[in-house]
Formats: sequence, C-alpha cells, structure tokens
Amino acid sequence: MFDVVQIGYGPVSQTLALMLGRQGRSVLVCERWQTRYPLPRAVCIDHELYRVLAANGMGPVLPGITERGPLYQWFNADWQKLLEIDWSSDSISGGPEVNFVHQPTVEEALDKAVAGQASVETWLGWEAVAVHQDAGKASVELRNTETGETRTVESRYVVGCDGANSLVRETIGGTREDRGFEADWLVIDVLLKPGVTIQSLGIPAAGQYCNPARPTTIVPAGVREGRTFRRWEFMRLPGESIESLEREEKVWELISPWAGPDDIELVRHKVYNFRSLLAAKWRDGRLLVAGDAAHVMPPFMGQGMCAGMRDAWNLAWKLGLILDGRADDRLLDSYQPERMPHVSQIIDMSIFLGKIICVPDAEAAAARDEAFLTGNVEPMPPFPALTGGLIHHGADGAVSPGAGLLSPHVTVEAPGFTGRLDELTGTGFVAIARDFDGRAALSDATREAMDALGVRFLVLGESLRDCDGRIEDFLTANGWNAMIVRPDYYVYGGAADAPALERLAAAMARDLAGAGVRLSPANPQEVAAA
Repeated sequence: MFDVVQIGYGPVSQTLALMLGRQGRSVLVCERWQTRYPLPRAVCIDHELYRVLAANGMGPVLPGITERGPLYQWFNADWQKLLEIDWSSDSISGGPEVNFVHQPTVEEALDKAVAGQASVETWLGWEAVAVHQDAGKASVELRNTETGETRTVESRYVVGCDGANSLVRETIGGTREDRGFEADWLVIDVLLKPGVTIQSLGIPAAGQYCNPARPTTIVPAGVREGRTFRRWEFMRLPGESIESLEREEKVWELISPWAGPDDIELVRHKVYNFRSLLAAKWRDGRLLVAGDAAHVMPPFMGQGMCAGMRDAWNLAWKLGLILDGRADDRLLDSYQPERMPHVSQIIDMSIFLGKIICVPDAEAAAARDEAFLTGNVEPMPPFPALTGGLIHHGADGAVSPGAGLLSPHVTVEAPGFTGRLDELTGTGFVAIARDFDGRAALSDATREAMDALGVRFLVLGESLRDCDGRIEDFLTANGWNAMIVRPDYYVYGGAADAPALERLAAAMARDLAGAGVRLSPANPQEVAAA
C-alpha cells in the first residue's frame, strides 16, 4: 500500500511528488497520457514559489530556466498607460516579485527531480477510472490506455491533481462556485528568431493592450537553451467563431502589427476558455484535490500554477506529520480553511484585472480609460495572507495582527555559514527571536512541546546576522521581537518580548494538539497551565 496516490502529472502533482519523495514517502503518480504535455501553458512563478521550489532541491536549476519579470503595463487603445505592476521589484523572498518560465522546461526539470526520488513511482498511460475509500484505506481503479489492462492500487491518501474535470472532485462532491468571469482568448506562443528582440519588434516587455477593437496580451513565455519565447493572446470578439480565430492565416493577421514570419516561429495557437471556478469541497476523508481540480482562474495575475503549487506545499508538511505518526488526519481539516480563502482572493484579483482588458465595447472602454487616467478607480485588492486555520488568534477569535503573513527570506551569516535562511533551517517550524534566546524564554512544558515538534530556534544578533535586513524590518513593522514561522513559510504569530513568546508558543502547542498533532506533554492543558 502506498502512502499517497496522486492522479495527474502536471506541475502541481510533480511538485507534490517531489516534496513527498524528499520526505521518503511511498508515492504513486498515475497519469492517463503516455508523455508529458509538450506545449506551454503557465508562464509565471512568483517569488514565494521560487523559494519553495529552491527549498525542495530545485535551487541549482532555477536560475537557468527562469527570467526576471519586467514591468507589467496596461495600455489603452492610444497606448496611454492605465496601470502598472512592477514585477521586477525586489520581493520579501529576495529576487523579483515574478519570474517568467517556459512551462515544458520547468516540467522537464521537475520530472528529473521526481525521478531522483527512490520512493516515488510514476505510471504514465494509466487512467484513473474510479476512486473509493473506507475507514482504513483509499483505492484507485486504473486502466492502461494502450492495452486496456486494469489494476487497483491502495494508499492511505489520494490527491486529485487531475485538472478542471477532476474525477476526485466529482467523487467527493463536485459542486463549484462560478465567480462569473468567462472569456475566450486565442493563445499564441512563438519563438523569436536569432537577432530578434522585443526592442526590435517594438513591443512592451509585458503588457496588456486594452484596445476594444481587439483586447491583446503580450508577455514573455520563458527561455529554453538560449531561445526566447513570447506569447500573444487575443480576445475572441462577439460573433466571432473559434474556428475562424484558430486558422493560421488569422493568427498571422492578428500578430502582423508586431511580428511576421521573418521575426518569429509559431510554436502553437489555440483558443482557451478563461473561467473563474472554485470547488466547494476540497477534502473528504482520505481524498483531497489540489490545483485546477480545486480552482480555476483567469490568467491575468499569472497565478494559476502558483496557486496549485501552494496547495501542494500546504499538503506536504501536514501529510508529513501524519505519515510520520506525529499527527492524525484532523490536521488535514485545516487544508481547505487555509487555502480556499487565499486562492479565492487571488481569483478576485485576476477577475479585477480581467475586467479591465476584456472590454470589446468602445464606449465602455472610453469610460474605463477616463476612470484610470483620472485616478477615479478602486485599487486592486492586496495580495492575500492566510486568514484562518493554524495561525494565531486572539482571545476574541480574530486573527492576531501579522499572523498569516508570508515570512521574509534572507541571506544570513552564522559561525561557519553564509547562505540563504532556508539552507540553514531546512523545512520545519522555525522560531526567530531578536537579541534574546527564544527557547530559553519558554517554560519547561512549552519547551518540551516545541522540541517534540522539531522547532528550530534562531537568535538574530551577534551569532546570526540578517544580511538583507528584511527580517529585522519585518519584525519592526509588526511591533515584534520574535515570531514563529510554519514549515510553509507563513507566520503563525509574533511576540513583542520573551513572555509574549512563551504565550505564543503555548498557544501554538494548543492549536496543533487540537488539530491532531501529538506533542509532549500529550495533554495540551499542561502547556496551557504552564
């Protein structure tokens, strides 16, 4: 019996398999296609997921398969700038806010990393046709797409990374909320020919051309072996058929204001239906969904693949505790309350941006332009933090200020070590205190609970220096001198001083014990009373 069976082998499933494989879990990944999909889809990974992938062994590979995001600019039909998002700016994780990628190259690198995990098996050409569970196990019925052979495999958990038409989601209760956004867009991926640059083509580094005559996207699409990919996307207009839009002569007509056959090589072109859908149920017992099986969003934030990888990262550390016997599966009750509101807010941001460009009516576009050019428009929602689940809450039940934020990543210096923080700490809970010993500040009972959890204690000061200053600034901005960070890099909570850190750590012990994590002392009331 496997620890986990994953259905589907896209980048979300690859990421989860890599994470679980690095823990030594026995994982079976089944995928109905014989080979990985060879064409680009996603083009972005943000700073958070760059950090996550680097921490899971991809650090040496990523610089060669990513390119720093540029300014993301939105123009009206007269090329007046309506909106600008600086994807090139330094992020809280270090490096740019966004990195552009060529998805097949990323998947190839992930596949190689997964293949290096001895405990992970990948069965390509095996389609999941049914999923079952009982009190002791889950089972998946598989059919070989070439021979028709059938097999049934058993596992402790099944994760459906099986896309928008997910079998696992349908099995556990497949209702989805439609957030009301829908538009068809022709997606065209091209390779720039040698000597051709975005400057010579006269196109923005990354932009949305909000022209009601033909709303258009022009963005990077990654690099591979020194070759540069670009993407154009054109909105399907009212009354226009998909068939007419997908004709190659139409593709060249649409792209002709910027490039022609002497400049670019067509890689693919296809009309995609952009939707905004959110599954109502992400888990039933031993069955879970992640990625597109749980949520689908418009692409205008570049967050679809990132959101799915966050699902995988959230699941990986929780499944790790469960499969180690250090927690029961109540810990998975926090998966949907943490991930669903977070991805819901990202869907809202994507829809916000989509509604700016998806305007084929000239009069409506003129009103939009005036609103943006005069500053008379609601600001884009902020990027979300965690708003529930296993983060610190006050006595009134509200999330404590600062809890649920993504923690900074920095270069640190310690005796005999200079490097990135995650290289020093590994993956796990980390407590960082400024100028005092956080572990020594704890009561015996709380210290025992933190030790059982494997919390790594760090002291910022003479023996550990924050070379970038981001942790120092983050603590100061939140009025803290200490914080506890979860294995997925989100802050459980912060504390102003040593007594407050004791209260914070004791609260985390109680929260985790209530979520099924087995700590010492076994009775969390002992921690509460300490």
